[in-house]
Amino acid sequence: MEKNRFTENLKAGKISLGSVITLSDLTVSELAGDCGLDFVWIDAEHAPHTIDGVMKHLIALRGTGCAGLVRVRANEPMLIKPFLDLAPDGVIIPMVNTAEEAEKAVAACRYPPAGIRGCGVRRAVRYGAENFFDYVKRSEKEPMVIVQIEHVEAVRNLDRILKVPGIGSICIGPCDLSGSMGILNQMGDPELNKVLDEICAKVKKAGLVLGTAAGDFPRWRERGVDWFAGTSDWGAMAAGFRAFRRECGL
Repeated sequence: MEKNRFTENLKAGKISLGSVITLSDLTVSELAGDCGLDFVWIDAEHAPHTIDGVMKHLIALRGTGCAGLVRVRANEPMLIKPFLDLAPDGVIIPMVNTAEEAEKAVAACRYPPAGIRGCGVRRAVRYGAENFFDYVKRSEKEPMVIVQIEHVEAVRNLDRILKVPGIGSICIGPCDLSGSMGILNQMGDPELNKVLDEICAKVKKAGLVLGTAAGDFPRWRERGVDWFAGTSDWGAMAAGFRAFRRECGL
């Protein structure tokens, strides 16, 4: 894989900033990369992305220095497999609530004997330009396996989840977590923030990379976040349109 700002920042102990990508036009990913974002979160869980569309977003990032993280729809090997063959820099796997589910997520992303990933490389070996066995060696750590903690059950099982080998990063989903606590999207709730503080402290103590999307960046920075998707393609556009109207006094 090409060097990118996301991985370089992790090595240097710097925070990476990114955007969630929901629109199908590959221009938004190319624009995000050219504007200096460190990564994009291509959301194939909630947005209407096809596998072909995700591939085009990843291609659009080539040469921009911006990493491509893909969130899949579910923790199912058959759903995860085709996205791995597109050669993303990371795969975000939602609703991982137990250590067993975390082990399943890691196994889906790794070739035997470490995992159960099926072999059908294409883009990942640059269409034959890279030696297959060199790629297999590299694939022991790539793409980064990112599991989402976004439910009270995951919080209860967090200590065991953090001990699962092969997890590259923990991504906190505060909105779904709040929903599972009966306080959907009440981001200022003291109990929610207490839980978020505890999760972050445990993740950092375990030496794992910590990420999230949206919210109060200064607060997340205090918690030790390593990467932060603080905007989205549609959100940035909407903010720009509204700012334009205000600037025009209309």
